[in-house]
Amino acid sequence: MYENIKYESRDNIAYVTVNRPKAMNALNMDVLNELYDVFTAIEADADIRAVILTGEGRAFVAGADIAQMNQLNALEGRQMMIMGHKVMNLIEAIEKPVIAAVNGFALGGGCELSMACDIRIASEKAKFGQPEVGLGIIPGFGGTQRLPRLVGKGMAKYLIMTAEMIPAEEAYRIGLVEKVVPAESLMEEAEKLAKTIASKAPVAVATAKTAINNGFDMDMKSASKFEIETFTAAFGSEDKSEGMSAFLEKRAPEFKNR
Repeated sequence: MYENIKYESRDNIAYVTVNRPKAMNALNMDVLNELYDVFTAIEADADIRAVILTGEGRAFVAGADIAQMNQLNALEGRQMMIMGHKVMNLIEAIEKPVIAAVNGFALGGGCELSMACDIRIASEKAKFGQPEVGLGIIPGFGGTQRLPRLVGKGMAKYLIMTAEMIPAEEAYRIGLVEKVVPAESLMEEAEKLAKTIASKAPVAVATAKTAINNGFDMDMKSASKFEIETFTAAFGSEDKSEGMSAFLEKRAPEFKNR
């Protein structure tokens, strides 16, 4: 179905793997289009409760495809960045939680792809960086915006302006990833997390993601009002009735797919 990514789903979890190992999974327009298509399909699939995104081989995604980008003029480059933003914004906005299982190099567009996900688990072998200024450009898939929101303005400027590549443990220290695990247990840990999230109330998980994402850039008063409205929506759901009934009856809840 796809030429540049692998996709499968089982047990309410979707697995998306960028699959251009000979090119270190570099993002070109074909990959971006396929990612957009698959995440659009995932959002529409009521059986999916969580997503794991990773890369094939030694890289998560080692950046955008420089060979392709070098042939583009400014207008064509702009169009590629617009498509990149569409992909990152879609991943960030879908109601299904997306876990980045960062298995290797996450550079440039790869780092930006990981930042669009909700949670990042990194292999000890993973490397992160935004090397664009060394190529005469700047991050263009959201890196100048998401990186400071994750690690702070000063650290983001440092990483972007120096183009320094950092190991997984440093990425964890500055808040770029949530967990670092041995390489051999990366997918096991990602699956464990995905299964934990998938076992929770789908409406509540989706509503929590929406509340966090939308409220983050609001002032506290507006964000508090938004939380009340999203809480109310979850409170009126079948998930709430099942979850609270199960708690009172001392049994495991049986949440339905959305």
